Amino acid sequence: MCGIVGYVGRRGAVDVVLDGLRRLEYRGYDSAGVALVHGGGLEVDKRAGKLANLEAALADHPLPESFCGIGHTRWATHGVPSDRNAHPHRSSDERIALIHNGIIENFGQLRAELEGEGIEFSSDTDTEVAAHLLGREYAVDGDLTEAMTRVCARLEGAFTLLAVAADDPDTVVGARRNSPLVVGLGEDEYFLASDVAAFIAYTTEAIELGQDQIVTIGREGVSIRGFDGVACEGKHFSVDWDIAAAEKGGFETFMRKEIHEQPAAVADTLRGRIDETGQIVLDEVRMSDQDFRDVDKVFIIACGTSYHAGMVTKYAIEHWTRIPCEVELASEFRYRDPVLDRSTLVIAISQSGETMDTLMAVRHAKDQKARVLSISNTVGSTIPRESDAVLYTRAGIEVAVASTKAFLTQLAACYLVGLHLAQVRGIKYADEVSAVLDELVAAPGKIAKVIEHLDPVRQMARDCAAAGTDRVLFIGRHVGYPVALEGALKLKELAYLHAEGFAAGELKHGPISLIEDGTPVIAIVPSPRGRSLLHDKIISNIQEVKARGAKVIAVCEEGDRITSAHADLVIETPASPTLLAPLLTAVPLQEFAAELATALGRDIDQPRNLAKSVTVE
Repeated sequence: MCGIVGYVGRRGAVDVVLDGLRRLEYRGYDSAGVALVHGGGLEVDKRAGKLANLEAALADHPLPESFCGIGHTRWATHGVPSDRNAHPHRSSDERIALIHNGIIENFGQLRAELEGEGIEFSSDTDTEVAAHLLGREYAVDGDLTEAMTRVCARLEGAFTLLAVAADDPDTVVGARRNSPLVVGLGEDEYFLASDVAAFIAYTTEAIELGQDQIVTIGREGVSIRGFDGVACEGKHFSVDWDIAAAEKGGFETFMRKEIHEQPAAVADTLRGRIDETGQIVLDEVRMSDQDFRDVDKVFIIACGTSYHAGMVTKYAIEHWTRIPCEVELASEFRYRDPVLDRSTLVIAISQSGETMDTLMAVRHAKDQKARVLSISNTVGSTIPRESDAVLYTRAGIEVAVASTKAFLTQLAACYLVGLHLAQVRGIKYADEVSAVLDELVAAPGKIAKVIEHLDPVRQMARDCAAAGTDRVLFIGRHVGYPVALEGALKLKELAYLHAEGFAAGELKHGPISLIEDGTPVIAIVPSPRGRSLLHDKIISNIQEVKARGAKVIAVCEEGDRITSAHADLVIETPASPTLLAPLLTAVPLQEFAAELATALGRDIDQPRNLAKSVTVE
């Protein structure tokens, strides 16, 4: 949640900070604000609503020139979206400005303490507690880094903090615990941000910070210490994509651009994953082949779209390896006391690598001695760092809040993990693995073909919007079931309509009562070739809903004349093995949701109440 930017350098700070916030607005858009150090004081402006509101205010009343500043775009946790709850927050003496991503869990106790000292609060946020504490500590010795160190010792929860002081025009201090923060290294300029996208226009050189670390950027460079005050080194890395990846590239929205990027993104996920001996290569592995052979149970933990990718993966892993596999919502995993041991492999899926529910589930798994393999898109993020093995999806930045290419690249990566397990354990022969890999390598071309023929999907969506559709149901069997769930999630996220995904066989156990005359039902139909029984069953389900007045839109394999004869509308995808079919069948559902939402006047890049990276529990 929340996008944060800090800057010290040779450029106008307000321009750099606002530019960074534009690229981070996907992390939250309930309010936005900036604080600049100027003339021995702080210049602060903040506004409720999207960043455009702040930009308009600054256009009417520009802030003075400054070369040091911080900025924030908010996803509200404590306190409703409003001007008073927007960040930055100032200390009681107005000498410190502070921004925050995360939740300070002991804020109530700290607030009571500060109010007992006569400090008055001007917001409903937990963040203001940290601002007042930092102001109090800074007054002791005038050292912002030392003050931040002392404050962090008192805070509980998940947080990234950035702060500036009125009488120090060359310093920004940041701190992180269970929340993302990265350092950008430019020429005579330095950046702090929750995502490298904030400074990619200025530099591709960065430092990843570890857990419980404090960073200070200034004219002299960068220094890092632990919360214990001991100096330490961050890990340097180079960003392998450029500014063009963070722009719309001629598309009206980021989501449409990212849908069209999916063939290349999946190809990048697969590229270089096979060595000269035919072995599947993971990015970082602190597990031996014997560790993989010892695995007798797999848990997949994830949230939202990543959870749906995990559901597909369960089918693949159990089919390819014969190892029992469970899929668990990360937010529920540790609370049900799962049975884990050294022979359990936990696969954690998180686009950002910072998803708090998933991170806490990973830590619980590690505490129980399980091994963790993570799948993420963000190099150097917390979940991969704390895992025993990592596979990066290499999808590039995904700005739209609703995931598209993240989903497909997670599927591709999960398939590789399943094949790796099968190969190392000797369950599948090399030629069998090679045959599946050949199909995977062919998938980007097939995805491109699907994207080229989406016009009928768009028309269906516009027709639904024009008809005043307020409910859409999705049904599927086998791997089509999680695709149905994902299709429903996309429609809920983007169009704010009632959408539900069901295992088709469950219709008769209750959900069929939702069918009325004209209710759109989107059916994910498996290939009639590989799993004919599955195909026959879902054709029966189509007949069941049509008998009750449903309008059936079928996503099926091209040339499937049986489905064409029963559905009202057909969306065809190229032939593919059943387990790999979600790489194709999910794409029309993404476009359907985007087009229907657009027809209803929704903002498909920034849906209401949502944020891209969920870094709170």
